[in-house]
Amino acid sequence: MTEHAGTRERPFLYVVVCAAGIAAGVSKLITAAQERDWEVGVIATPVATGGFFDIAAVEAQTGRIVRSAWRSPADPRPFPPPDAVVVAPATFNTVNKWAAGIADTLALGTLCEAAGLGVPIAVLPCVAGALAAHPAYRDSLARLRGMGVRFGDPYSGEPGPDGSRPEFAWTVALDLLERS
Repeated sequence: MTEHAGTRERPFLYVVVCAAGIAAGVSKLITAAQERDWEVGVIATPVATGGFFDIAAVEAQTGRIVRSAWRSPADPRPFPPPDAVVVAPATFNTVNKWAAGIADTLALGTLCEAAGLGVPIAVLPCVAGALAAHPAYRDSLARLRGMGVRFGDPYSGEPGPDGSRPEFAWTVALDLLERS
């Protein structure tokens, strides 16, 4: 697997994956990003690595390791700096901790740093209606929007009247990044 980007001809996209059932479809986002000429590296929350998506398949698709833990100072950086970041699916926990500036995981530290550097960030929330109604979550969305973070429509995963679940709009994140 590629550990260093070397000379980059294409922009580099970090995809931060959180622990939501819909994360199993993250390969759709990676494919769409690659079709739009992005190189992709995936960073997962620690819980997301516990079976929420196929890590081996994502590593094969991107040609890079999936990161979830901090590297030691002596280790080389496995990814180049990001040109943009997508958080999909973004959970209640990640959104709230990020907005509060809590960087206790690699995923959150990466998001806090990217926001501080002014890197474009697009977020596709996947939060149940009851959690989305929580005042802390609404405050977190407002704070992150105030920092320039772009949000897609919320996805609750709730079944429709016919019992089917709507598709998760993976490519909307890429569209949000193009709105520069």
